[in-house]
Amino acid sequence: METDRAPNNVTTEERPALTVEEALENLKQTQDLGLRYYAAWWLGRFRVREPIAIEMLLAALEDESDRTPDGGYPLRRNAATALGKLGDRACVPALIRCLDCEDYYVREAAAQALAMLSDPSAIPYLLKFLNGGVEAAVGTPGKPHLIQPYEAIIEALGALGASEAMSEIEPFMAHSMEKVQYAAARAMYQLTQNRQYGEYLVEALQNDNLQLRRSALMDLGAIGYLPAAEAIAETLAENSLKLISLKGVLECELSNRTAEPALLSPESERIMTLMDDLL
Repeated sequence: METDRAPNNVTTEERPALTVEEALENLKQTQDLGLRYYAAWWLGRFRVREPIAIEMLLAALEDESDRTPDGGYPLRRNAATALGKLGDRACVPALIRCLDCEDYYVREAAAQALAMLSDPSAIPYLLKFLNGGVEAAVGTPGKPHLIQPYEAIIEALGALGASEAMSEIEPFMAHSMEKVQYAAARAMYQLTQNRQYGEYLVEALQNDNLQLRRSALMDLGAIGYLPAAEAIAETLAENSLKLISLKGVLECELSNRTAEPALLSPESERIMTLMDDLL
């Protein structure tokens, strides 16, 4: 589950307040790349769904001016993320093209955006990244990541309900990287509703590594795994993250209510009590 933090670890309090018009103007200009980068983030963060905003963000997916020393495309990354948040499925073809970008982080952002847009037409393009299986999912020399954004790809396939991908996804639970294992468990639960995958993530909450516990929290919140509620509340991690995870569980529980939807179920009340105790 993604949080809406400002880019470059800068809080929104340290950035000037913007109007929609100012954000669009900042995104259009080419002199200050930092302002363009922030404007793309801002348009997504505040869900500016005006057609001109979407048009400009789509154009930013092909930007060549904002480059890092190693050849990355920061503006493209932020634009892809913003488009995912804006919910316009007309952006899907452009985001699919971004899956071929040379920048690993653009590919990652595009996969995450496609998951948010919930368009199954993206499934075949995401699935091709799993060709070669676990054996092909190796590190990039000199980089802190794998050759492809497997975590984001697998999570997207799970979110999109790609049942045809189960045989390709499940082997990644044996990958050497725990976050990839967690992504596979998350997707497999979404595709099968089999508790064994949810329980795998519950066990991950006991990992000695805080970053991995945080990752498992977000995965459990994303799948809304109700039996994990107490374990989430007791995890050795920040209360803010536990609240985000429990919020995901609560939202899933509420959405699954069919009988007397106006009334809170005992399960919902239990989750809300756990959340109150963390405040």
